[in-house]
Amino acid sequence: MKTPSFTIGIEEEYLLVDRSSRDLISEAPASMLAECEALLQGQVAPEFLQCQIEVGTRVCGGLHEARDELAYLRRTVATVAERHGLAVIAASTHPFASPSRLEHTPRERYDQLAHDLQEVVRQLVISGMHIHVGIEDDDLRVDLMGQLTYVLPHLLALSTSSPFWLGRDTGLKSYRIAIWDGMPRTGLPESFDSHGEYQRHIDVLTGAGVIEDATKIWWDIRPSDRYPTLEMRITDVCTRLDDAIAVAAFYLCWLRMLYRLRRGNQRWRRYSAFLINENRWRAHRYGIDEGLLDFGRGEIIPFAELIEEAMELIEEDAEFFGCTREIGHLHTILTGGTSAHRQLAAYQRALAEGADREAALRAVVDLLVEETLRGTDPPPHA
Repeated sequence: MKTPSFTIGIEEEYLLVDRSSRDLISEAPASMLAECEALLQGQVAPEFLQCQIEVGTRVCGGLHEARDELAYLRRTVATVAERHGLAVIAASTHPFASPSRLEHTPRERYDQLAHDLQEVVRQLVISGMHIHVGIEDDDLRVDLMGQLTYVLPHLLALSTSSPFWLGRDTGLKSYRIAIWDGMPRTGLPESFDSHGEYQRHIDVLTGAGVIEDATKIWWDIRPSDRYPTLEMRITDVCTRLDDAIAVAAFYLCWLRMLYRLRRGNQRWRRYSAFLINENRWRAHRYGIDEGLLDFGRGEIIPFAELIEEAMELIEEDAEFFGCTREIGHLHTILTGGTSAHRQLAAYQRALAEGADREAALRAVVDLLVEETLRGTDPPPHA
């Protein structure tokens, strides 16, 4: 079996807010997208709703390259948005916007989604981060997908950025998942013994005309239908760039660790979806706060302890990819919290200082605008 390239690509979805009201825009200025497309040459695209925009890095040989690309993409889109009186936020939900007044992008694919999914798709005022890792062998890609489901809740917990919905503290660190799970063909992937078996299942749906192709399989992790990659999709979009790269590093290193096991005729135990879904719920509800279930010990283990154990397992891989510092940033997330924690703290701080609820929610948007661009300044030599 040929060694995977382990190239990496990152896609992020952002929300567009009006600078004055801090609310989501209902319709995007056509000139804004055109300007972004001219500057970013195929690395930017509209999303289902006009208040969203998606960017994607090129195929990157390593995490440092991916970080530079993502910083440039964030900075460029934000600069163009500002010229149109808008701001960009990297958060998986908006603190107070209502889906009812938002318009979807008039494109054939999105028109078809609106027709097929009706009210379910109209709730999709959510953004995510998708991480592609190059694994060229079809069967290896499907095999690693099945093994990697174990760590998907960990990745979600580290990325949470959606504690608010419709102006309310939902009590969940990733409310995005609650919305996303209303869609068909989401959640944990099925378990397949080979790429051929996976393809036969896809063929049933495409043959019946239920879906056009596998791009409408929206699992938490999936073999990409467009690239020879394994695409991780469970994570919220991280507000801070450094957090996003740390999560990407964790995913990349975990995949290589699984590949090392495979190369040595070993494998990670494949746990049932029943058990993994319990941890998925805990990550969705508590983020990094309340720990996850250790299936072997049969007890809840503090999240920080689980991550420390995971970091030991992938130490060799972090050294291989030259991303020890990025993996070390997971400690910063564990001690300082995710975007969800900072959003909730900003809200409570504004209320304590005398702001009403609406003003406190606008203060959360201001925090998100500032943190989305944190760490995206070009290097001094640029």
